[in-house]
Amino acid sequence: MSENKKEKGSSITRVLEIIEMLSQAQRPMAPADIAHYLDIPKPSIHRLLQQLEADGFLQVDLRGLWGPGAKLHGLAWAVLRNQRFKNERMAILHELAGKIGETCGISIPHGLDMVYADRVHANWPLQIHLPEGSQVPIWCTASGKLYLSSFPRAQRDRIISKLPLTRMTCNTLCTLDALKAELDRTCERGMGVDNEEFVDGMVACSVPVADDEGVLLACLFVHAPVIRVSAEQLMAFKPLLTDAAAELANLL
Repeated sequence: MSENKKEKGSSITRVLEIIEMLSQAQRPMAPADIAHYLDIPKPSIHRLLQQLEADGFLQVDLRGLWGPGAKLHGLAWAVLRNQRFKNERMAILHELAGKIGETCGISIPHGLDMVYADRVHANWPLQIHLPEGSQVPIWCTASGKLYLSSFPRAQRDRIISKLPLTRMTCNTLCTLDALKAELDRTCERGMGVDNEEFVDGMVACSVPVADDEGVLLACLFVHAPVIRVSAEQLMAFKPLLTDAAAELANLL
């Protein structure tokens, strides 16, 4: 009985180690690399990966490389929305929105979209309604462009070459050259900017919420109607946004 429990515990530990590694990896990984780094026999790694794929926690691409699956993304979303930490995040957002006077929120990457996780509305009659759970494209939003800019240039270029670059407004950057140049500017200033590129009449800015190694975990954004504030005026709040992002990093 004790041996069975030990074996079961060992398998569970290996599964969790695989999930942890692939959740933190910057790109999909080959089974041989996973087995090497985690010191798991190759027959075992293939069996565990196939089981995790069948359960929806992992997915494999056409090259045979492995990454997080839909169920793992859902689990991450559930953890992010955990009420205990959500209350602390909302307190930070409330304070920030009060100082800036505009709607502030957190968005997280999900495939080719950014998902609005938490948000606090400013106390204005005129609001732009994008509720929690809204998914917005990465090529024309402040948070999305900030996320894209966090990738190494070669990987970034491969990603954007596959994007539809659908025109959302007259200001949407719909060519690869224009988007590449904008992502270079985003890297330089450390801030994503949306100048009416996603929604007519809306401007937005975003800064990274990063871990201790500088890896982007989420984006902290502020957006407002252009009738009330310009993109340049929002960009001036970068110090406030950066300070709040540092606090939020401890809660993600």
